[in-house]
Amino acid sequence: MTTPMQGYSTIGTNNKEAAEIFYDGVLSQLNLKKLLANDRITMWLSKEDSSVILAISIPYDGEKASSGNGSMKAIALNSHEEVDEMYAKAIELGAKDDGSPGIRAGTFYGAYVYDLDGNKLCFFNFGA
Repeated sequence: MTTPMQGYSTIGTNNKEAAEIFYDGVLSQLNLKKLLANDRITMWLSKEDSSVILAISIPYDGEKASSGNGSMKAIALNSHEEVDEMYAKAIELGAKDDGSPGIRAGTFYGAYVYDLDGNKLCFFNFGA
């Protein structure tokens, strides 16, 4: 069995406008296109194959969005330098540090932040 697209993550937000500004800035360093799916959901897609990389959403149930303990969106990058750049951009845009860029285990190089709604992100590279 094969899958036609990559998996993606949707993270909740209580302020879609602020979240879009944050993710537009952070994800601007990647070759993505933005899709305003509807008034609740915004997605960033790969320009190469239109697979969804990340989506933000006001919760469908109308309740307050909250970050999940242990939940995280990891974004694979091509080099340690790209990890450093994404981390720096996220911090510049108001993210909270949860682990500056560095080797974590073996050849795994990662950096961790919390976005404006408290969602955890990891920017990582294996062995570059």
